[in-house]
Amino acid sequence: MIACEILFREISWCVSRSENIVDARFLRKGLHDLGEKEMASALQKEIDSVEAERSEAILLGYGLCNNGIRGLRSRRSKLVVPRAHDCITLLLGSKERYRQYFDANPGTYFKSTGWIERDVPAEQKGAHTQLGLMLTYEEYRKKYGEENAKFLMETMSSWERNYSRMAYVDMGIPGSPDYSADVKKEAAEKKWQFENLKGDIGLIRKLIDGGWDNEDFLVLNPGEKITATYDDGIISKA
Repeated sequence: MIACEILFREISWCVSRSENIVDARFLRKGLHDLGEKEMASALQKEIDSVEAERSEAILLGYGLCNNGIRGLRSRRSKLVVPRAHDCITLLLGSKERYRQYFDANPGTYFKSTGWIERDVPAEQKGAHTQLGLMLTYEEYRKKYGEENAKFLMETMSSWERNYSRMAYVDMGIPGSPDYSADVKKEAAEKKWQFENLKGDIGLIRKLIDGGWDNEDFLVLNPGEKITATYDDGIISKA
């Protein structure tokens, strides 16, 4: 299994309870911030490194993620991909629930244990560079001067204007920390609405256990590529 580290706790919990033998590899958070080409390249490299004789199938723990999985293929093994817009679909349990919630609650910013634990430290927060690194205000000031630094930080933080709600997705995994109070406090500081949203581990569990129905998963034979459909099915193959 090749997955985003955002889903580390959820995937690890499911793997530990599955009858299947699953080798999980986690890639760092934020690959989609690098752009479609760079994300696809990183994932294709991981897929190509899997030893076909050791695996019945390669599972992809990603959604379409801004087309970051488009064009991926496995040359020697079956490739299984959830029909998901992004990792939030995986946390909510289905593309239908994702769409229903998204339509009813526009402007929602989601957080989960993975989004919190895999985030960069507060003192390193800043804007993404083209390389996906985070620069602080001080680093911008030294590189571009004070006025330019202020402009860059304001521009890069303008994404928050698109949101008015913050939802903490509680996956209910035993032993996991509860960050809902922290997220509620952050939402209050931003003057956003807050919701403690119950997650659903079902889609991740089906991916790992082998319940690959066509409604929720795309199964590709060796050589077939992932394509984006931009409809209810989200992805197809070519």
